[in-house]
Amino acid sequence: MTHGAAHVSRMHAGVFAPLGDDGRATLVERRIAQGIRAGVLNDGQKLPNEFELAKAFGVAVVTVREALGSLREQGLITTRRGRGGGSFVSASRHDSVRANEQRLLRTTRVALNDLAAHYRAVAAACAELACLRAGPEECDVLLGILDRNLTAPPEVWRSMVTDVQLELAALSRSARLTREHMALQQEIAPLLSLQDDDEPARRVNHELVVKHVNAIRDGAADTARSVLSESVEYSVIWLVNRRRMLLEGQANGTGGRDKEQTNGAGS
Repeated sequence: MTHGAAHVSRMHAGVFAPLGDDGRATLVERRIAQGIRAGVLNDGQKLPNEFELAKAFGVAVVTVREALGSLREQGLITTRRGRGGGSFVSASRHDSVRANEQRLLRTTRVALNDLAAHYRAVAAACAELACLRAGPEECDVLLGILDRNLTAPPEVWRSMVTDVQLELAALSRSARLTREHMALQQEIAPLLSLQDDDEPARRVNHELVVKHVNAIRDGAADTARSVLSESVEYSVIWLVNRRRMLLEGQANGTGGRDKEQTNGAGS
């Protein structure tokens, strides 16, 4: 999870988790697209081959092939033949930001608040159990990772902080809650990644994650819940402001980017 280090994160593994009986090409496509737009799968990264993907998702190879074809049409991946070939992520950070902005515009304020409430409830349940079950040394490892990645590039930082949050969920020692947390992260992380180019917002989020880890390390469940609520509220306000500016930008033709760097929770 360190800056520049190769690792398979929980979120990365979650991208390729089995889909179950409801697995379809659209679900495979959606799962991989979410991984790309959340910054879990980065530009230039090679995907597992079709047979590996089919086994991971629990679907037929033809289903994977159909999903990859759709992802190619969207410009999210490219496929190269021959030795050293395969399917590679081809979406630039700019493309991911634009796609996430469009998703934010399609998400109503009511839906955004509902998603945030769901995330807060699951994360709070994980935090309460983690306060009882996590060892200080486990939290110290996460604090070290956060410290080393504070100045990492936005896409690296987002991948790292998302993985730290999932590691915190795993400290609950509840497989069901961890899976639910992972599913919510896949849904919400692409929206949260819109904050990553706003340096003040990144620093606020980073500090809040550090406070959350420290609360769990200290076994302070009330503090952990309070910090979590503060973090969720901050991000929701930020996203609501960003959505408003994007809508204003559409109306006046600027694209909503003239005020991007002042889009803090207090704006």
